[in-house]
Amino acid sequence: MTNLFIDKTIYTGRPSFEEGRLPKELRAYDFLDSLGVSYQRMDHDPTDTIEVCHEVEALLQIRICKNLFLCNAQKTNFYLLLMPGEKKFKTAIFSKQMGCSRLSFASAEFMEQFLDITPGSVSVLGLMNDTENRVRLAIDRDVLKDGYFGCHPCINTSSLKIRTCDLLDKILPALGHEYTLVDLPWLE
Repeated sequence: MTNLFIDKTIYTGRPSFEEGRLPKELRAYDFLDSLGVSYQRMDHDPTDTIEVCHEVEALLQIRICKNLFLCNAQKTNFYLLLMPGEKKFKTAIFSKQMGCSRLSFASAEFMEQFLDITPGSVSVLGLMNDTENRVRLAIDRDVLKDGYFGCHPCINTSSLKIRTCDLLDKILPALGHEYTLVDLPWLE
């Protein structure tokens, strides 16, 4: 159990009071609202690791995705991987499935440059800031098995519960990002 403060109220839609919220968070709500995507939301202390998100997951009854921002050694190709939080990540396996050389974690500088996101807040919604499609999206098949997925609204002090079909049918087409489906194994 963590000492994480969580407002255990589950809200439907955007915050009614926007004071103190960052513009990038409000843009995420504007984006979802413009698409008619319904979502539930919880506010909490910063959750910068997937382990800290477990209590939020239980309350929202979802699995929050692990979102990894990766790049090649030359720092010319960038990838956002959505995978179940409890899966272990092995770069060699993912790199092979993507048909690229071994990847590593991209720096905070590139995260902010392409996604307007800081470490701990990485989210598929950050792709709304990638207007030049510099980031290639990959989704682990197991993420798509659930009816809902969880993500941050570009800041790790709120978590959202969104229907997976809305991700595929509304959000990704509006972002102009296609995705590559990967099958990452469950490792011990």
